[in-house]
Amino acid sequence: MRIYKKPVLCNYYVTYRCNAKCGFCDIWERPSPYVGLEQVSKNLTDLKRLGVKVIDFTGGEPLLHRQMPDFLALAKQMGFITTLTTNALLYPKYAQKLKGKIDMLHFSLDSPHREAHDKSRGVKCFDFVIESIQIAKSLGERPDILFTVFEENCHEIGQVYREITQPNGLILILNPVFDYNDVKTGTGLSEVALKTLLHWGHKKNIYLNEGFIALRKDGGNHIDKPVCRAASTTLVISPENELVLPCYHLGIDAIPIENNLYDLYQSPKVQQLVALEGRYPACEGCVINCYMQPSFAVEVNKYFWKSLPSTLKYNYLKGTWKQLR
Repeated sequence: MRIYKKPVLCNYYVTYRCNAKCGFCDIWERPSPYVGLEQVSKNLTDLKRLGVKVIDFTGGEPLLHRQMPDFLALAKQMGFITTLTTNALLYPKYAQKLKGKIDMLHFSLDSPHREAHDKSRGVKCFDFVIESIQIAKSLGERPDILFTVFEENCHEIGQVYREITQPNGLILILNPVFDYNDVKTGTGLSEVALKTLLHWGHKKNIYLNEGFIALRKDGGNHIDKPVCRAASTTLVISPENELVLPCYHLGIDAIPIENNLYDLYQSPKVQQLVALEGRYPACEGCVINCYMQPSFAVEVNKYFWKSLPSTLKYNYLKGTWKQLR
């Protein structure tokens, strides 16, 4: 049963450019422009009309865009919940300008060990994450640590929790890695790894959406009975000011917005693509977290109930639950 029929989230790619070279991502390999403030303003207005509640300014590395503080301020003024994930290389430089503008600020950290994290990210950024935590706290910000979980770093969750997030009063977000397109990351986390995730997910100040684990155990999305509601819950806007459908990772079509996002989304062409969400051949077995999370939130099913406790827990801790009602 569908309980919310409007899109809830926008993944707004302000640029695909990045100052890191993560081995589990290919976004940074793409040529890319930067979005413009006028485009962002118009699109945010239309997103509001469409019912979107959360704007995820993403990339690439979103802090490479010098107008990022302006985008965030505009989104906050319009009543959106804002979220941004960064490798923290540029956060110390822009922290003061970002203060108070990000509801869900995530610093990526995949290991408690400098060498391992820097190797994963292809650039020396561990020390910037640690520095950024202290800077953010000094400004009254409450960042989260986003830990991308692989088979080989699953055993390090406890150390990150004990030595980094708990002493600093931060939330640790566990993000199981996933394959997509030609990017192979060892998606098939073992039963032991999944049990480890569930164990830590029940701890204080740790967020793990248990719907992710249940979906993996069930073999992912199945095109004959899709769980994925990516296209109807999440709008994806590219740096070229295109609406990407049905999701960024599949990207079957990219339609120029041309200052008309509201009407474009409701057009027959777009709605035909939306109607096939989760049913494309490439959707078989998909477990991409960033699209499954909103999918689990709008339809009452097994995954809705699995994800509900952790979703309520996180939004209560962040203070955003009232805005999501």
